[in-house]
Amino acid sequence: MSVVLAILNQKGGAGKTTLATNIASRLQLLGGRVLLVDTDPQGSARDWRAANVNNSIPVVGLDRPTLNKDLASVGHGYDVIVLDGAPQLRDMAVSAIVAADAILVPVQPSPYDIWATADLVELIRARQEITNGKLQAAFLVSRAIQNTRLGHDISDALAQYELQVFKSRTCQRISYASSAADGGSVFDADDSKAQEEVANI
Repeated sequence: MSVVLAILNQKGGAGKTTLATNIASRLQLLGGRVLLVDTDPQGSARDWRAANVNNSIPVVGLDRPTLNKDLASVGHGYDVIVLDGAPQLRDMAVSAIVAADAILVPVQPSPYDIWATADLVELIRARQEITNGKLQAAFLVSRAIQNTRLGHDISDALAQYELQVFKSRTCQRISYASSAADGGSVFDADDSKAQEEVANI
C-alpha cells in the first residue's frame, strides 16, 4: 500500500512544487517507486515533467475535489505518492488532507506566509482529531535566506500553531529554479548544498 505525502499550503509561491518534485526525485534515486500527483489546475508539476523527455517520474493531474477517491484508480504499484497541493482552493486542500498519511507545509520566512497558514492548520487539526492523531503533519521552512534574523526566528513564530517544525529546510538557491526549468531536480545540478537540503528532508 502506498504512502501518501501531501505538500500543502493554500498560499501561492510557498515552494510546494519545488519541494514536491525534488522529494519525488530523491525518493526515486533511493529506489522507491514514486508517483507525483499534480493537484493544481495550473499544472506546474505536469509542465515540469513535460520539460524533460528523459524524466522518468510519472506525473498525473488530479485537480478535482474527488482527489482522495480518484487516487485509488492511479496509485497502484507505487511505494510513495507525492501530492503537489493547489493554492487557494479549500476543497482541494480538504481532499488532499483526507488522502494523506503525512503532510509537509512549506512556509517562507515572512510574517504574511506565517499568518496565511492558520486556515490550513485548522483543517489539518480537524483531520488529526478524526484519525486519532494518525495523520502526521509538520512545517518546513522554504526558501530561507541564510544568516538573516527572520530566517532564524521563523521556527519560534510557527510554534504557536503547535505542529512540528522540521529542522531541515530549503534555502534560496538558484539551482532549485534552474533545475526545474530543465525538468529536473537539484540532483541533476552541481549544487551539493541543495542536494543535502533535500536529502535531509
